[in-house]
Amino acid sequence: MANNCFEVCSLASGSKGNSLFVGYNDQGILVDAGLSGVEIQRRLSARGISPERLTAIIITHEHSDHIRGAGVLNRRFNIPVYITPKTFQACPSLGTMTGVCFFEGGRAFDIGRVRVTPFSISHDATDPVGLTLEIQGQKIGVATDLGVATNLVKNHLKNSSLLYLESNHDLEMLLNGPYPWHLKQRIKSRTGHLSNTDTRQLVSELRTDRLKHVILAHLSEENNCPKKAADEVATGLNASGITLHVARPDQPGELIRLEAS
Repeated sequence: MANNCFEVCSLASGSKGNSLFVGYNDQGILVDAGLSGVEIQRRLSARGISPERLTAIIITHEHSDHIRGAGVLNRRFNIPVYITPKTFQACPSLGTMTGVCFFEGGRAFDIGRVRVTPFSISHDATDPVGLTLEIQGQKIGVATDLGVATNLVKNHLKNSSLLYLESNHDLEMLLNGPYPWHLKQRIKSRTGHLSNTDTRQLVSELRTDRLKHVILAHLSEENNCPKKAADEVATGLNASGITLHVARPDQPGELIRLEAS
């Protein structure tokens, strides 16, 4: 653990489970907890992170691949869960929890010294949100389940130091793949998921001198592959010195450190 340093690590990303660790000094936040509690602990441990360091879990929406372990971790380690009221009502599987903290999209709140700003996104969930997390000149933007990057989304994500963005599918693979037509239509709709091409366009608009890392998340195992996603999105970065990462579903990514200014 480095002092005065944001630490970011994708623990899992994909249709089988999503969880992102964001740390600052002794503080640790999980954005979503879509694996079992035991598996989240295992992946934290693989990166030298103790679950006792966790001070919050933020839930972005109610789909099972984002909430699976949240209730267990809340009860096991007494970790507060931050969630919108509508999403909470849509999550009976979380079970009985203590320390539930409600927030609303568009209203910033603090977790320790980290300022969290949730914003509405376009996805087929009850009250889905993206997030930015900021402290001492560093900003992390998170948007992993959305069918379209609206101007609202872009305004919140701009001037980020690190972006954790969905790059769900290659459109050709999706259209020619095995999914039934209604599911293909859902995925490529405005309430579905971003394609590699969509994400390439988004990062090209968000590229600034402040941006140091882009992590591609929520890749479909059936309709995408890491090389296709990285090659496509890299063209939007235009060889600008930004480091491009691809989050894996089966293992945690590297621990990325951002020095506070």
